[in-house]
Amino acid sequence: MADENVEVWSGGVNTWECDEMGHMNVRFWVAKAQEGLAGLAAQLGMPRAFAGDGEATVIVREQHIRFLREAKAGASLYMTGGVIEMGESDARLLLVIRHPTGEPAATFQLVVEHATTRDMRPFPWPVRIREKAQAFRAQVPAFAAARSVDLSPVTPTASLARADELGLTRIGLGVIGPAECDVFGRMRPEIFIGRVSDGVGRLFGETRPGPEATEGEPAARIGGAVLEYRVLHLAWPEPGDRVELRSGFAGCDARTRRVMHWMVDPETGAPWASAEAVVISFDLDKRKVVDISPEAQAAFMAKCAPGLAL
Repeated sequence: MADENVEVWSGGVNTWECDEMGHMNVRFWVAKAQEGLAGLAAQLGMPRAFAGDGEATVIVREQHIRFLREAKAGASLYMTGGVIEMGESDARLLLVIRHPTGEPAATFQLVVEHATTRDMRPFPWPVRIREKAQAFRAQVPAFAAARSVDLSPVTPTASLARADELGLTRIGLGVIGPAECDVFGRMRPEIFIGRVSDGVGRLFGETRPGPEATEGEPAARIGGAVLEYRVLHLAWPEPGDRVELRSGFAGCDARTRRVMHWMVDPETGAPWASAEAVVISFDLDKRKVVDISPEAQAAFMAKCAPGLAL
């Protein structure tokens, strides 16, 4: 496993990639990971995997993401990648976005499928790619392993009818534009998570809960952040396809809130994608995670939808 840390991307954080929390927004972490995926594909012998004239590509079916250290405007980052395991036409890949010191900032385990570019038909990995993959074998380090989500195989439950049944909050409604799609005319992976980020304020409200205030001290400025995601990509909207996002709470403790986000087709009710997020309250001045009060925990638990899952 000598080459498990092969560099697959390098760049930085732009001011316009940062949000109201003062750090790079989740959609841009995912967008950079997609560039890293293209870099890893090239290392495996697929330099045109994401080009319009390519015949084969790798389609992201699932993402497991952990955010370990924030990145602010002006920060430099680079990414390493490797192959955890490879099946007949699928694979689990590892991408680690790092600060210049080598310290991990975010990790991605991607379940991908080797498929034709036009009709997304899976077909086996060629022998030449399997042979190259041996040089990039990677084990999942502890900092990239699932911590608060279960990565076991799952049967998705998302649908518009089920969202109505559970009373999930509509946090997004719109249409996919051409600029949100890749060269194959399919929605890019970061668009789902970006639209969740845009709309989640409607679920949480204007203020985020924090710890009980200390007498005589000013109230802390509290924001929100995500520690971990599991994302399932179930179908790929194309330009002109409408999307609706429904979200709800699935659990709460002093440190974290568990939130489910579904992107569905408002015309057919079928799911485009679903995600489980582990969310925390974040002190914007001290730049650290804070616990919430028992009263706030009780309020979240009262909002939880029984049976809500991916």
